[in-house]
Amino acid sequence: MARILKKGNDVFYNEAQVTNRDLSVAVLRRFLPQLAQEKADGKIRKPGQAQKDKKAKKDAKAKDQPAQPAQGNARLLEGLAASGLRSIRYALELDGVSRIDATDLDPAVVDSMRANIALNGPEAQARVVPTCSDARLLMLQSPEAYDAIDLDPYGTPAHFLDSALQAVAEGGLLAVTATDMAVLCGNSGEVCWTKYGSYPIHRPYCHEAAVRILLSCLESHANRYKRYIVPLLSVHMDFYIRVFVRVFTSAAEIKCSASKQAYVWQSQGCDSWWLQPVGQQQQKGNSVKHMPAHGPAVPQNRCPESGAAFLMGGPIWARPLHDQVWVAELLQQMEAEAGRYAQFARLKGILTSVLEELPDVPLYYNVHDMCRTVRCTPPRAEQLRSAIINAGFRVSGSHANPLALKTDAPPKVVWDIVRCWVKMHPIKPPQPGTYPAVILSKEVETEADFRKAAGAVPESVKAGVKRFVQNPAFWGPKARHGRPLKPEQQKQQLAQAEQRRTQQQQQQQQQDQGAAAAGGSGSSGGAAAGGSSGTAAAAAAAAAQEAAAGRHQGEAAAAAASDGDDLLSMLYDKEDEETQRPPKKARNMPAAEAAAAAGTS
Repeated sequence: MARILKKGNDVFYNEAQVTNRDLSVAVLRRFLPQLAQEKADGKIRKPGQAQKDKKAKKDAKAKDQPAQPAQGNARLLEGLAASGLRSIRYALELDGVSRIDATDLDPAVVDSMRANIALNGPEAQARVVPTCSDARLLMLQSPEAYDAIDLDPYGTPAHFLDSALQAVAEGGLLAVTATDMAVLCGNSGEVCWTKYGSYPIHRPYCHEAAVRILLSCLESHANRYKRYIVPLLSVHMDFYIRVFVRVFTSAAEIKCSASKQAYVWQSQGCDSWWLQPVGQQQQKGNSVKHMPAHGPAVPQNRCPESGAAFLMGGPIWARPLHDQVWVAELLQQMEAEAGRYAQFARLKGILTSVLEELPDVPLYYNVHDMCRTVRCTPPRAEQLRSAIINAGFRVSGSHANPLALKTDAPPKVVWDIVRCWVKMHPIKPPQPGTYPAVILSKEVETEADFRKAAGAVPESVKAGVKRFVQNPAFWGPKARHGRPLKPEQQKQQLAQAEQRRTQQQQQQQQQDQGAAAAGGSGSSGGAAAGGSSGTAAAAAAAAAQEAAAGRHQGEAAAAAASDGDDLLSMLYDKEDEETQRPPKKARNMPAAEAAAAAGTS
């Protein structure tokens, strides 16, 4: 069990990132044996080594040598390691790792990191190498490439990506966290453009769009070195996004990069959106021709549903966010060793939602927002999904939002379903000339059938899997290390400490009561049996205490979620009270005024 020493805010450490750390450990436990086996089988080769590998294979075949088993000798790098806890966990929980470079730019932080490594014994000291250095220089100056690089900075990772994509080995893993969600979600679009080369749009799908902006940025950096990315898992959780991508080299494959990206056309008057691919491919015989994509993706110069003008954002990654076969194997492996992860319940919910997503449908709708636009009470999720399925289209949820609706149905069909719902449940007529009035005045072309359809309820809901587990109290981002804590932050930390103390005391009392009960049972059976039972009880109590010390956060999360899956019940059993709130000013603006404003700008 990894341990660290903490003192005030001298070294950055955030308990809320235990979910991130657990997921990272699980991904590497699944990935590193796979990479070692691929290298042993000759599937992963360094660029320019094809001829050498071919000759070596012929020589081995001529000598009739047996195939060599996969051997793990992986080299890892954690940039911005802070306390070093993540690197220590890698050293203690991963097999086949020979060296882990843990670097930070602050000498005081590195001193603390060394103390934490020493605290965790000789195994951590043998594998983790703390370094006081700029992570970018360390990556560029490393004589050997890294099999896995983990970047978890405070804020944006943008200025580390170029170095990381050069330093990661062929077929290696790059894990990147971004916590500047306000920037990625569109609150500061110009800042996002300068950092990531993409313009965000602040709409309900902004969290998934943030993931796709980061992937687009990674692909762009990789292409400069004839490399490209293959996402294994890309998620939004809590206050950050986390992506795991493999990096390969191919001058031919990078020509396809433009066809993997798209711009977004977003209506200003409603939640309708369209994707505009950047490039396309045309197959001609055995050759592939790369061309600009056809456009425009929008049917006319104004939204066909609301009559409003468009916003254009992007480019974003338009290919799948995950390798769903790989994620299914990851979840299966995690279930087999669930006791290893403090946040297993939450990670199981996230990965289950990932597996149920439509992989080829970027972005999503929030139907409650759509109903709020026309000021109607939303249908239950089951009813809406049924209507889409009965219309001949596919539908799923998203791990990024419990109210998300992914579908390959065009906006016209989705709005027709909303219009049919309003006809079945009449509302007060909206003011003429407003966006709601324009939307509801459109003729319905697809009649909605709300009868229950097969597949309307996700399998995870039927199985009782909690997909959106609530977090414990005081769960969120922390202040950057080295800054003096404000009074309210000090109060928060004291409250957290008191909460942990109470939980630990309760756990200790339960363990003592269990040990006493086990000891009494043993003594009643005879002296020898009593001594044996007492020893076993003491050992069980010690093991339980050790496990509880590492898993108290996971237990707190499970306790917080034990009251019921509130988000799922809201989705499937309740009506959204937010529909009673007044609409946003922009959506209440008359269409004529909006058109005039757009023309004058």
